[in-house]
Amino acid sequence: MIIVMGLPGAGKSTVLAAASKSTYKMVNYGDLMFEIASKEFGVKHRDELRKLPPETQKKVQSAVGMALSEMKGKVILDTHCSISTPKGYLPGLPYSLLSSLKVDYLVLITAPIDEIIGRRKSDTTRVRDAESADSLLEHDSMNRSFLAAYSCLTGAPALIISNRNGKLKEAQEALLRLLE
Repeated sequence: MIIVMGLPGAGKSTVLAAASKSTYKMVNYGDLMFEIASKEFGVKHRDELRKLPPETQKKVQSAVGMALSEMKGKVILDTHCSISTPKGYLPGLPYSLLSSLKVDYLVLITAPIDEIIGRRKSDTTRVRDAESADSLLEHDSMNRSFLAAYSCLTGAPALIISNRNGKLKEAQEALLRLLE
């Protein structure tokens, strides 16, 4: 399994589009979480997930972990490294989940904060809280720390790919090199 993470607006989905013709199955962690949270806790929109109480989020993560551990073959998991909640950052991939997966690579997609802010403002498909540049810088820093911890826990190499405006092809090529 290759796990691809990043801040909302960093361009994970856009970079991952390059892998759509590969032999890898694409799985979106948030979609799995939403499916479970909507059935179990009445969540009506995916962006409500991060506002659930931490204990509820952990229950949903556990159910997602069970589903992921049962997947066979080549999988690319699209997820978030950490989740900013009103009470602090939660690991997007808690140890209980990571320990049940065979992780080959960990990838963090990132971009300059001003570019992420611009992308978020232009994305009308999502309901995102307004965040300051300082808050996003802190979250990106937390993601890098979590990435290092995930690498230590799994033994999988960690790669950071910069998805700068106008440099999408280079970011996609860096991801595709992992799939070879």
